[in-house]
Amino acid sequence: MQPIVRNMLINALLLGLFAVAGTGLVALTWEGTAERIAENERQALLDLLHQLIPPDRHDNDLALDWIQVTDPDLLGTRNPVTVYRARRNGQPEALVMTPVAPEGYSGDIKLLVGLEPDGTLIGVRVLTHSETPGLGDRIDIERSDWIHSFAGRSLQDPEQERWRVKKDGGVFDQFTGATITPRAVVKAVRNTLIYFAAHHTELWAPAAQPQSGDGHGP
Repeated sequence: MQPIVRNMLINALLLGLFAVAGTGLVALTWEGTAERIAENERQALLDLLHQLIPPDRHDNDLALDWIQVTDPDLLGTRNPVTVYRARRNGQPEALVMTPVAPEGYSGDIKLLVGLEPDGTLIGVRVLTHSETPGLGDRIDIERSDWIHSFAGRSLQDPEQERWRVKKDGGVFDQFTGATITPRAVVKAVRNTLIYFAAHHTELWAPAAQPQSGDGHGP
């Protein structure tokens, strides 16, 4: 065998061995960290949900007790919306829905909406948005306390026709120079309340099959 051919074969063999070894190392690393990554993701989800439903309010695992519902008109998206249910001794305690406000100034605003079983709002949080810094981003709890104005409200407080910003004849404040963003959030929260009232029973129904919780974050 000519030296050049022999060298090519040796090099090819070495490359193959390095590829196999590299693949094996990646597989071992993934296997060793997958469980930790999954647990970190689960804890991050629980931290978000516990902003609205503290751990002492339930004895079930919020990350496992969920269903998905769809209503593009009221929930703001054609994609399934996840609903996390909190229970105590098997009885409904509270839930968190994950609707979208699709009419933000710069696009979709994803929300967490916490509700008591009677339809009273526990609170609202903004998950993600692309609103203008210094104006529309005041929907963030880190930027202002405006988002707290929903706590304790319901479809009866105020009446549905007054679920608007003050500029439109409602009771909720708008931001100076940025009305579109709070208007979109107020409308999305009102629509979520309407959906909750119309589907209260099915929102508390047991899941159709055991839930893993993986891949179903807000």
